[in-house]
Amino acid sequence: MRNGVVIFLMIGCCGEATADIYKKVVGSNGVITYTNKSVVATEKPIIKTAALRPATQTAGYFYKYQDTEKHVIYTDKPRTDVALLSKMKVTVPAKNAPPLFFNTPYPPTVTSFYSNPNKAKFNNLIAQAAERHQVDAKLVHAVIQAESAYRPDAVSSAGAVGLMQLMPATAIRFGVIDSNNPEQNINGGTRYLRHLMDLFPNSLDLAVAAYNAGENSVLRHNNSIPPYPETQNYVKQVMALYNQKS
Repeated sequence: MRNGVVIFLMIGCCGEATADIYKKVVGSNGVITYTNKSVVATEKPIIKTAALRPATQTAGYFYKYQDTEKHVIYTDKPRTDVALLSKMKVTVPAKNAPPLFFNTPYPPTVTSFYSNPNKAKFNNLIAQAAERHQVDAKLVHAVIQAESAYRPDAVSSAGAVGLMQLMPATAIRFGVIDSNNPEQNINGGTRYLRHLMDLFPNSLDLAVAAYNAGENSVLRHNNSIPPYPETQNYVKQVMALYNQKS
């Protein structure tokens, strides 16, 4: 891609198509974009992309545009034929840079996020995302503490990334292009929480369980917390953090 920037996206795991699902498209001129518009005959959709990384860490910009029909287009190539909505700086790690693997242990003794030294770094981003999506900021803090302990570079063995540990399909579904970007990651994770709270409006426990195990797992188990030890411990962990007094 232009400017040496490679964006890691995975499509095809998000269920039914919605305006929030972006496809990688190679145009007839060879230009690669990510868009939620319908693929036309002159374009070639690519459902999965390889995780290619440059030899050295690379920085560049990723642009968000909107065409006259309100379709959203993401690309690292500047354009003048569509309206610019935003410009994001992105960094791609070197291909030999080892990821930081972080598997949440869900310890029986809850650690308060109020004493986490990293919390203050993300207070503003969390407050903004919480207000934007009408989620209690304290719940977002609780999920982040349980998921990554406020480590924006956390990567699980399953491939979940960032503070709120977004899987690639979830990231795309909720509009996150760069999961390594804390602002995008927190916004997408909070937006996902809002979706789950709307899906399970009478039980915050179920919304939290769905964040860990997936909404379909909760639905398959007749709207109950799935019988997975990890998920059951996760719900206890998050709810204990959420109910702590500051």
